[in-house]
Amino acid sequence: MTRISKIDPEHWDPALKEMTRPDTATPLEQGLMRMFAHCPGLAKGVAAFGGSLKMHRTLPDRLVELVRLRVAFHNQCRSCMAIRYTDAVAAGVTEDLVCELADPPAADNLTDAEQAAIAYADLFANNHLAIDDAVYNGLKEHFSEAQVMELGMTVAFFVGFGRLAATLHMTEELPAAFQAETDKTLSPWNEEAIVVR
Repeated sequence: MTRISKIDPEHWDPALKEMTRPDTATPLEQGLMRMFAHCPGLAKGVAAFGGSLKMHRTLPDRLVELVRLRVAFHNQCRSCMAIRYTDAVAAGVTEDLVCELADPPAADNLTDAEQAAIAYADLFANNHLAIDDAVYNGLKEHFSEAQVMELGMTVAFFVGFGRLAATLHMTEELPAAFQAETDKTLSPWNEEAIVVR
């Protein structure tokens, strides 16, 4: 059960509704914004930043989704792990590919750029101070400096808001495997997923 009450979109700040268009989304797609709506000024900032990350993305949709799911695993954010975005699915993110995230260094179907981005995300989520010159130089073998910064801002968004989402425990609309109260570590691989826009 979600730990902060969800505000129905009909009660959202009008400017927030205009930015996010919740009436065209399922409750699951409305996601955390239903709780962020308690603080409309801040929610508008989050929506603007998240929207900017998506609209101005130069990194491939497939890479971003793989990084998102790997960070979701580290965060143990159930809603983040259960969701697959349609643009990523269209870009080739299959459940078989998601299963490769169980052990990225041993994965056969990840590109060198995806491996580097996922390794960076792993460090960012678990040991950010280990990200040194060698890590950044490795990223620059695959990405421009602008893309490295884009990756960093994207991973920061996923880590921070994914951890907030995990603590809010928004699970009611998720598949049963993600709703169950359990002490076991869940993963986005080998679980039932939901595709959203």
